[in-house]
Amino acid sequence: MSQNEPHKIDIQVQTAYLDGESAPDQDRYVFSYTITIRNSGSVPAKLLTRHWVITDANQRVQEVRGDGVVGKQPYLRPGEAFQYTSGTMMETPVGSMRGSYQMVADDGAHFDAEIPMFTLSMPRTLH
Repeated sequence: MSQNEPHKIDIQVQTAYLDGESAPDQDRYVFSYTITIRNSGSVPAKLLTRHWVITDANQRVQEVRGDGVVGKQPYLRPGEAFQYTSGTMMETPVGSMRGSYQMVADDGAHFDAEIPMFTLSMPRTLH
């Protein structure tokens, strides 16, 4: 943990294609994503809201905003992590997601934790 960065949130993502819930013949591709949010800063912080930008292979963009994640607003002390799984549906077998979590730290600072872009792809569609 770095005293230089009081407000540092690290985000890791794992994705999966949900074959059983997808219907490619109806342009329905369902993906899950598991996110680990870790407070790598020196000040405790709470996740207030989320903002997602979901882009499919046709460049159709969906924006999703809301309170918390999976109905929770996790409070993370330095070194603590919170993991959750959620999902999304697209009309194409490949797409991407990126976004941010809006956080508030115990010192009153409001800041965004950037979620780096990640790819959602049906198996055997990307080489």
